Order: sequence, then C-alpha cells, then structure tokens
Amino acid sequence: MTTYITTPIYYVNAEPHLGHAFTTIVADTYSRFRRLCGDEVRFQTGTDEHGDKIAEAAGKEGVGPKEYVDRISAVFRNTWPLLQVFPDTFIRTTDSEHIKTVQDILQYVYDQGDIYFDEYSGLYCKGCERFLTEKELVDGNCPDHQVPPKEITEQNYFFRMSKYQQRLIDYIHTHPEFITPERYRNEVLSFLQEPLEDLCISRPTSRLTWGIRLPFDQSFVTYVWFDALINYLTGIGYPDGPDFARYWAVAEHLIAKDILKPHAIYWPTMLMAIGLTPFIRLHVHGYWNIDDTKMSKSIGNVVRPGELVAEYGIDTLRYFTLREMSFGLDASFGHEAIVARKNSDLANDLGNLFSRSTAMLLKYSNGVVPQPSDSDDPLDEDLRLVATVMLSRYRETFTNFQFHLGLQSIWELISYANKYIVRNEPWVLAVAPEKKDRLDTVLYNLAECLRLLTLVLSPVMPETAVKMAVGLGLGAGNALVGNLDQGGAWGLFPAGTCLQKIEALFPRIEKIKTVEDKSPSQPKKQKKGNVQENKDEEGLITFEQFRTVDLRVAEVVAAERLKNSDKLLKLTVKVPEERIVVAGIAEFYTPEEMVGRLVLMVANLKPAQLMGVTSHGMLLAAKTEVDGKQRLVLSTVGDRVEAGSKVS
Repeated sequence: MTTYITTPIYYVNAEPHLGHAFTTIVADTYSRFRRLCGDEVRFQTGTDEHGDKIAEAAGKEGVGPKEYVDRISAVFRNTWPLLQVFPDTFIRTTDSEHIKTVQDILQYVYDQGDIYFDEYSGLYCKGCERFLTEKELVDGNCPDHQVPPKEITEQNYFFRMSKYQQRLIDYIHTHPEFITPERYRNEVLSFLQEPLEDLCISRPTSRLTWGIRLPFDQSFVTYVWFDALINYLTGIGYPDGPDFARYWAVAEHLIAKDILKPHAIYWPTMLMAIGLTPFIRLHVHGYWNIDDTKMSKSIGNVVRPGELVAEYGIDTLRYFTLREMSFGLDASFGHEAIVARKNSDLANDLGNLFSRSTAMLLKYSNGVVPQPSDSDDPLDEDLRLVATVMLSRYRETFTNFQFHLGLQSIWELISYANKYIVRNEPWVLAVAPEKKDRLDTVLYNLAECLRLLTLVLSPVMPETAVKMAVGLGLGAGNALVGNLDQGGAWGLFPAGTCLQKIEALFPRIEKIKTVEDKSPSQPKKQKKGNVQENKDEEGLITFEQFRTVDLRVAEVVAAERLKNSDKLLKLTVKVPEERIVVAGIAEFYTPEEMVGRLVLMVANLKPAQLMGVTSHGMLLAAKTEVDGKQRLVLSTVGDRVEAGSKVS
C-alpha cells in the first residue's frame, strides 16, 4: 500500500510557532505509523511564499520579497529536524517547477472556458488575502483577524467555481470520510447550502507584483490560494511523473481549521476543473490556545517550538501535543501542563515501568530474557488481553487521526503492567526456588510488554523508542520493534535476548527554569451577572431563555482519571463530534463504568480550564442520598438514540 500525507505549506510572513509544529508533528507521526504498517509513504511539507502579506512583511524589514522568503523558508526547513521530523519533500512556491505547473494549470482551465474576466466589488481582508461575504463577518470584522475588511472594486479574473458546486456536494455525500472529523464535514455542507460564488483568482500588478504571472495576461498575478494549493500536485510530479501516478490516488491533507474553506471548497473544485479526482481525506485540527485565546503574533502570546525542545526535550513535546489535543477540537497550552505530562505520564508511568522491569530482569535473570512456562494464570491472561485490545485500538485510532485515544489505550496497558508487577511480587518469587518458573514467566511477560510499547510508541517518540529497543537488547531497526505486521502480536520476544543497561528515559522536572510562561498566572475573573436579570419577577426563566441552553445526548467513548484529582474524570464524548468534558464524578463512577454510557450534556457552555484540561461542556446529574451519604447520579436516556440528538 501507499500513503501520501501533506501539511499545508506554511505562510512565511512569520517564523514557525507551536501551531505549525503541531501540524507537522501530526503528519510525521502519521507517516511513521503508516511505515510501521508496511506502507510506502510520501510525506510533504513546505512554504507558501507569494501574496500581499509577504510583500508587506518584506517591506517592513527593508528587503526585497525574494530575500525575505529565502530567509524565513530556511527557518521553517531547519526547525523540523529539531522535532525529529524529516519530510520526503520540502516544496517552495517560488520553485521554478511549481511556477511552471501553476501556469500550465491556469492556461488549461482558461482554455476550457472556466476562467473569465469581470469587474467585482467586495470586502477584501488582507490577512486572509481573499474577499469575504457579509455572512462571514462577525460584528463587521473578519472572524480570524478581528479587523473590518476593506471594500475594493477592481477588474479581475474569476474561476467558475459555482459550476462545480453540485458535483462537490455529491462527492462529499458519497465519500463520508472525505472531511474529518465529522463536524467540519457538516460545516462545509452547511456552507454549500447557499449558492457558491465564483472565485477571484488574480490581483492586478498595479496593486501587487509579488506573485506568479497569469500566462494569458501578464498584467495580473495569481491569487495566492490558486498558487499555493497546487503544491500538492507539484511535489509529486504532476502531470506525468511516476510519483504522481503512484501517490495522488491516496492523497491525504492535514490542516488547521482556519483554512478549511480553501481546502474543502476551492481545492476540490479546482481539481474537478482539471479532470482530477479529489484527494481521499482532509484531516482538520483545532487551535492551540493560550488562556483560551488563539496564539497571535499581534498580542504577543506565540510559543516557539525551539524553546520548548530546549526545555523539555523532543519526545516530551511530541507526546504532549498528541496526547493533549483531541483532534478536531481546540487545546490549551501551558508550561505547567507539559511538566505534569512529563512527570506523571512519562516519568512515573512509562519510565518507571521500563526501569523497574529491566532492573528486575538484570537482577533476577542476569539480564537475559527467560523462557516462559505455559500459564493459565488469570493475571497473565488479563495482561495479554489488555495488550491485544491496545494493539487493535492503536491501529484504528492512529488510522483515523485519533492520536489522543490511541495514546490513552497505550497508557492503559502501561498502567496494567505496573499493577501486574505489584500483584505478582517478583521480589518474593525470587527468594523461593520452587517459584522460578513463575518468576521467569512474569519477567518474560514484562519484557514482552515493553517490546510492544516500544513498537507502538515509535511513531510518537522516535528517540525514546530507539533507547528502549537498545535497552531491551533488540536494537534500532529490529522488525519486532519496527514493523506492526511482524511485531504486532503477543509472545514474539526471543527468549535468551540479553538486555543492556541504559539511563532513565524521562528524568522528572522539579520546576520550570528557563522558558517564560507568557500565559496569565491567574484566569480572568468573569463578572458576576445579576441573576435576577435572567428571570421574571417570580424568579422563573422564560421559555425563550431556556431555549438558549443546548442540551444534547452525549456518548462517552473514553474515560480516564485526572492526575492529582480524586473527584475529576476526563471524558471523551460524541455529540456527534468528539469533545473533551471534565466531570466531577470520579467519587461515584469509575472510568470503566463510563465508557458507552449515553448521558445528557449542556453543549454550549464556554470552555473552562480544570486541572490544566479544557472542558467543552457539562454533564447533568442529580444529587441523592444513599445509605446516609450524598452521591451524584448521572442523567441518562432510556432508549438508544444517536449521539448528538438534541434534548427538547
């Protein structure tokens, strides 16, 4: 099988930040996962280097656009190895091959009559570098840049995008996996319910010269999106290169939600116009926020990946971003949250399991993986079952970009393996000669568990996986820790393998030393509203006021306890899109009890931070008394209904 995964090409009007790093880490992790599955993989990223904002940024620095883009593009290129990211292709829109491909496509679309010349008046946002409709504005401003667009009237060339509207709608309906998560597919279909306007694809050289000239009219340059999107074709040799034939049919694009419209509407219709079948999947993720505010250069809350790597290490950053964000939803960044993940998940859980297991193998088995005995011990059966479930869940979740759920499943195995040690007490078995067979079996099972963890964690934490493989005596590149088909089953660790002693995988961080946390130390206090303002004179809310509460049926698909909290559970729910909800029910419900439940949720609450996790809703529960003690009982539905159904 083949896989072609792309990031968006990053706009070089500023240097890379955490948002760029996350997208690229996700693409790299997915490409490593697909290679683990045996695929032939092409992974592409690059830089978008034309347009108004580039010319403006270069002017502010007093240099020409070419000098400016060369410098910033190099910063992006040099950042990715710092994160253990090594794309197969790094494309620039100033590359001569790309310019030629863009002009060839423009000429083709023009010749078939899908590009025409006309005068247009519209609201132009320089930040977006496109015309906005009145419906897209929020209080008269661009929703992304918070400034009013400028009304412009000028003559330009237009692409007959409206011609392909129905074909695009039909394609989305017949290919349900085309846009994921589902919430963004629904958003695009909702937008397409209105008539689609044709797309302005040029800018007059009297206003902008830094761009690709139209082949049929040299007094205009190409609109930046009609230029940039074509990189996905250029990078694999469109139209007649061997790589194009091999990879386009499996193309998957990865983007942040702010560029959904160009990728889900402009790009598929452009492809239809040149006779190509659209890509197979568009994966859309949310924003990284600082104190619930999107990162922005203008407000000074940008987090740089190089600083984070220097402070916490490559694999800690990679793990944190993939574990912390529920793909498709926004996530909140904080230095305290990274430290908590490193100390708890990586040092206490994974690191402790690896160090204590290998230490016992070195002490009780002379560093040699023993031959296990046949066993029907329930503890062994349970460990094998948890590992087998994890492997199945891992394939499913990583294939569907649900990395946080895949990692949660991996950590369930880590947690069970740590409990397995406590329940079997190898230190007790070691002093009883008649228990040697049992000791050997326990030690083998721990070694095998570590091997499987090395295998599945290698796409996420490549440096750590290499250290683990070396410590286990398997070595980097071994198929048992580098191939899911050959190594993805229980019981494959070769008995007799000699371990090597290595340093601790994840030393704990006692305090944050060098990286300044720019987020406010205290959350902003909300003004207390006058409760009576929301009631009539009898203290009752009106029907119209009640209608503002969005109550929905939510299906719990994953649950875990929050570290350092006895009361909070972190739930992943479907409503129908996936959200993270933090609920104070851990005293009354275990994580295992929650999975699969249909509960009632307030879906339109403002996101709230609880113990470093952003909660996107609130569950309904009733207070009651059982045996003289207060408890909470969750509100549920009696019949099976679809997740996301509105309660009315």
